[in-house]
Amino acid sequence: MDATLHSLLMRAADQNESNTGYRYLDRRERETFRTYPDVVDRAGRIASGLSRRGVRPGDTVAIVLPTTPDFTDVFFACSFIGAIPVPLYPPVRLGRLDEYFVRTARMLKVADAAILVTDRRAGKLMGSVVAKFMPRAGVERVDSLVEEPPSTANPPTPDDIAMVQFSSGTTGHPKPVALTHRQVLANADAILDIVPEDSTVKPSGVSWLPLYHDMGLIGCVMPAVLHCAELTLIPPEAFLAKPSIWLRAIGRYGALISPAPNFAYALATERIVDEELDGVDLSCWKYALNGAEPVNAATMRAFTDRFSAWGLCPEALNPVYGLSEASLAVTFADGQRPFRSVVFDRDALGAGRAEASESGVELVSVGRPIRGFDVRIRDESGEAVADGCVGNIWVRGPSVMERYLDNSPPPKDGEWLDTGDCGFLFSSELYITGRRKDVIVVRGQNHSPQSIELAVDDVNGVRTGCSAAVSSLDADGERVLVFVETRANAAADLAEQCRLAILSSSGINPDLVVPVSAGTLPRTSSGKIRRRETLRRWNAGELTPPAEVTPLHLAGAMAKSAWSTWVHKVKRD
Repeated sequence: MDATLHSLLMRAADQNESNTGYRYLDRRERETFRTYPDVVDRAGRIASGLSRRGVRPGDTVAIVLPTTPDFTDVFFACSFIGAIPVPLYPPVRLGRLDEYFVRTARMLKVADAAILVTDRRAGKLMGSVVAKFMPRAGVERVDSLVEEPPSTANPPTPDDIAMVQFSSGTTGHPKPVALTHRQVLANADAILDIVPEDSTVKPSGVSWLPLYHDMGLIGCVMPAVLHCAELTLIPPEAFLAKPSIWLRAIGRYGALISPAPNFAYALATERIVDEELDGVDLSCWKYALNGAEPVNAATMRAFTDRFSAWGLCPEALNPVYGLSEASLAVTFADGQRPFRSVVFDRDALGAGRAEASESGVELVSVGRPIRGFDVRIRDESGEAVADGCVGNIWVRGPSVMERYLDNSPPPKDGEWLDTGDCGFLFSSELYITGRRKDVIVVRGQNHSPQSIELAVDDVNGVRTGCSAAVSSLDADGERVLVFVETRANAAADLAEQCRLAILSSSGINPDLVVPVSAGTLPRTSSGKIRRRETLRRWNAGELTPPAEVTPLHLAGAMAKSAWSTWVHKVKRD
């Protein structure tokens, strides 16, 4: 695609006959609407401010902002001057601020950020970040960057870097994936292939996904500007506090597409009460994409059953697969039929074969490759294997990364990228079994940690989707440990209940089940649990719950941040 984010935004503004753009909701569901011409105007002014502060084409601009108009304004401003936006997550886990400061400073350094752009609220905590790495042009709040006149002096080319997104970091430090305009737009365009060509409904979407995450940014913001469509954005924290805001927005604004990870469907099913959906019609929602983490068939069925009374059709639930190194999407299920799942023999899977069975492990198909993509399963020697054989997933396509920001090469073999995931093809559709580094080996057979973790989700007192199954090698051999975050009402024998649930579901008798407080398990910026880091902290005696967030705790963090900012200012002056 010979276009850039800048050229597409300008085109959307020129074609904005229907007054489309981005709608932003707050916690109280009050909206702020920005048409594409509005975005162009403010992004151009911010681009001028960035230029005045020394940001040049090719420089990286770190963005630490919540889901507000400021984020999209700054993101698109970078493309006005050929700069590279680097979205980073805001400080939302206030009980883990010290970890946040270290991880964010590391990402700033790895990206060699020229400037850090934030807002008043997040800016109060950025001093402790820049104390560890200070960008060349310092830290600026969005409002201070708005200048006259708008600048469009150095628009990028299709093969310039459009953005840097960090990999999830589930099994190591996040890596800076450099993606060009051509790559991200090719993926954004292919995503909307799910909408039939003869559809008379203009694509419109709703998303509560974080804008620093590829599924929220490349999967939602970019397709909207590419097709001059309307997109409603909800802060992630608003969804987590009250999941009904998501479904109400879909019904109110007639959204055709809205993606989410599996846990969100489980949370909505569990937490939304009927009264919250009075007057809501979900019949407009044709593409409820489910990705970014393992897809659970029981969760999908429960969600469909729960909300069918509000017009949700079973064909809407659409499992997908992707990764940041491929820009985002790789495979989509067939959106014209209900999702497909198959029960596979557990012992055969452990031995590397996918054999359908009446009992065993139920896995969900994530479909076939999207336009321009191919998927291949390889063994450890790199040779392709036949359908039904479990192996390493390799992909190729027009949006697969060429390099990391530091010019280090990704794990590629020619055009083919090693995803680090394991799975197999069955009836020409892809099934995921897990991350290669997370595979648990018991008596010579491979087991995915997800199959163990899912077994405890239905145990009363366990927080859904908040467990980590790992293996640890000691003098007695390989041991299976399962860490589960508990609810306030957890029973005293919760660990034993979890052990029995795991044994019944997977045939594995874990050596140890460790109940921990909510928020204890380490997570990536996108909320995925870091299994190996969980084990490391456990072995080091560092697996502790987050600090209690009190006004005094937060005030102390802000005071420390302000002090760090002042010290660095004095040193620079």
